[in-house]
Amino acid sequence: MTAPARYVSVFRAGLFAGHVAVVTGGGSGLGRCTAHELASLGARIALIGRKPEKLEQARKEIAEAGGEARGYACDIREEESVKTSIAKILADLGRIDMLVNNAGGQFAAPLEAISQKGWETVVRTNLTGGFLMARECYTQWMKNAAGKGNAGAIVNIIADMWQGMPNMGHSGAARAGMLNFTETAAFEWAPVRVNAVAPGWIASSGMDQYPPEMQERIRSLPRLAPLQRVGTESEVSAAICFLLSPGAAFISGSCIRVDGAVPNAKISRPIENTTPAAAFNGFHLAETPKVFK
Repeated sequence: MTAPARYVSVFRAGLFAGHVAVVTGGGSGLGRCTAHELASLGARIALIGRKPEKLEQARKEIAEAGGEARGYACDIREEESVKTSIAKILADLGRIDMLVNNAGGQFAAPLEAISQKGWETVVRTNLTGGFLMARECYTQWMKNAAGKGNAGAIVNIIADMWQGMPNMGHSGAARAGMLNFTETAAFEWAPVRVNAVAPGWIASSGMDQYPPEMQERIRSLPRLAPLQRVGTESEVSAAICFLLSPGAAFISGSCIRVDGAVPNAKISRPIENTTPAAAFNGFHLAETPKVFK
């Protein structure tokens, strides 16, 4: 069977026609997948990332699938870089209707082994950078647009940090902060809608970034989920697109978990299900992480 030439979304064609979406971390992983889906639904995409070559590859892919995207090299941790990038996007594309605050990163380490520099680097990436991007999209465009009846929407990507994140405490603290920021911004910036999506274990390229000693642990993850599998990038993207859509017009300050009910598993009660739930994968360029091959 020949693979489709473009994203196969569950949402109607043209849903985001005429809109501009900013996607941070858009050159790989969840950001790349989400950018493809938004473009397939008619949005023009501004891809944000630190590596121009990754952004250019994603831009070419989207163009080949019939969409429109531009890349903007930006370190979201640096305030002036963010301000300049948002201003450039507005100069090029004329508006910003949607922000997907996806960029992030962390490394595995117990709390006692994390240096101040390591802690601050992860917090700046996963919390400060997201705040700066959201603030600039809001102050440079969304605030005034909302006053004219064109309120935009922001989706912040956090993580499965419920009950803590052992061996990734810096990331857990930052992601929890991002959830609280989401709830505050939903109040202060209304009618702009601000929500969060919390992915759990997702089969994405990020899984291949962890050291070899973690590979066996990663391969064991499906057995630890009530749905008996890891998620797909498309399942996260679908949640993001829903929160950006008119169907979520009365949803703000909320968080959608995309995690296969992993936080609901209890040590005192073994998982009885052994049948993996059916998966959705609409991303025509999705690849299985090497760790699962």
